Amino acid sequence: MKRVALHTLGCKLNFAESSTIGRQFTERGYRIVSVDERADVCVINTCSVTERADRECRQIVRRALRHSPESFVVVIGCYAQLRPEEILFIPGVDLVLGTKEKFDLFHYADGFRKSGKPAAFVSPVGEVDGLEIASSVDSSDRTRAFLKVQDGCDYSCSFCTIPMARGASRSLPPEAILSEAQKIVLAGYKEIVLTGVNVGDYGKKTDTSLLELLGELAKVDGLERIRISSIEPNLLRRELLDFWLGNDKICKHFHIPLQGGADDLLKEMRRRYLTGLYAERVSSIKAVRPKAAIGADVIVGFPGETDELFEATYAFLVDLPISYLHVFTYSERPNTAAASFPGQVEPRIRFERSKRLRILSAKKRRSFYESFVGSVVTVLFESAKKDGWMSGLSEEYVRVHALTSKDLANQIKRVKITSVHEKGCIGELVDTSFSRNSISIPQTSEMTLCAESI
Repeated sequence: MKRVALHTLGCKLNFAESSTIGRQFTERGYRIVSVDERADVCVINTCSVTERADRECRQIVRRALRHSPESFVVVIGCYAQLRPEEILFIPGVDLVLGTKEKFDLFHYADGFRKSGKPAAFVSPVGEVDGLEIASSVDSSDRTRAFLKVQDGCDYSCSFCTIPMARGASRSLPPEAILSEAQKIVLAGYKEIVLTGVNVGDYGKKTDTSLLELLGELAKVDGLERIRISSIEPNLLRRELLDFWLGNDKICKHFHIPLQGGADDLLKEMRRRYLTGLYAERVSSIKAVRPKAAIGADVIVGFPGETDELFEATYAFLVDLPISYLHVFTYSERPNTAAASFPGQVEPRIRFERSKRLRILSAKKRRSFYESFVGSVVTVLFESAKKDGWMSGLSEEYVRVHALTSKDLANQIKRVKITSVHEKGCIGELVDTSFSRNSISIPQTSEMTLCAESI
């Protein structure tokens, strides 16, 4: 049996797309293996948000070839779309495919025969107008599946290459998403994670909306949980937030990109909100669901970030009742406006500021976990079991470990949190006959949101 190694860098959207491409291989008789195992073909799905992501791609190519010197190496993803010529110079790469071409891999691979002459097929991003269904339905995992509902972005943030790599915002039709969701449930999954570049923008050009999509997905029989990978604060409008907070199937886990904690920085970043709107969104969520998880992306070391502006960001984050941070050290990306902005921050200072925010994130995450001690949460257990311990995620995205004599993989159970440690919470099973209908879900109260920003 032929083998294919799939390696994914970057976001959950990439993961869903890699899984879909993986199914193209398994349908043709291939076995999926790790990049550290012998493989006939190696597909690397890349990210290009930071310079580090580009460097990781080169490292993975070398790593794959150490284990499989004769492997046919294909590079796809954002880095492939943005810098195909650069990738072609990486020794061992055979094929580079752009955003439009990556799902037609078998058409371009010519039987995966190494010729010593690498080729690239990358259409201009302006020609990318279609959207392939993609989900991470994988026979080795039956708990959470990632489902792409949207791709591309119409925003023009000054630091971001995503619109150049993935094109304009576009959405899958609701009927295609519902059909795929039903297949995911039939495959045994309990939770679906909706992914995209700008999920909150779903349906903008097709006379529908994320709110309408969630309403239909919530009706899918057998689907226990719906999680949303991230949403822009300006798109988290009142009607959507009301439904999100009031529907028991939608996880009370909000990942809301912030990027900068000072208005001057947000303006230079060309974001579509200011700190006041962001704080209002967070406050509105916590007023209804005090234990809801709220995560934020933050860029540190953006051009023009003075000591005073960084301290303003730090103070804003200290006071904000969020659960964790994803901290990104600013990286100059070619062809972005910010790359030529004055006031570039020294790498040493970027590193020091990043370290401070990561420490703050660890403190906030620990405090968030401690708030659950004594509470009962519902946990979707995963397949890993060691010495009687199993772990899974609560709807608030808390990692929970529990001791059990039974195999609880892919089951949702009620767990009472008893303590906290560095990798999550420790809990005790409350019962073994959990039914969602037995849990009382409070309805949404009246909320006041500030006016939408530009």
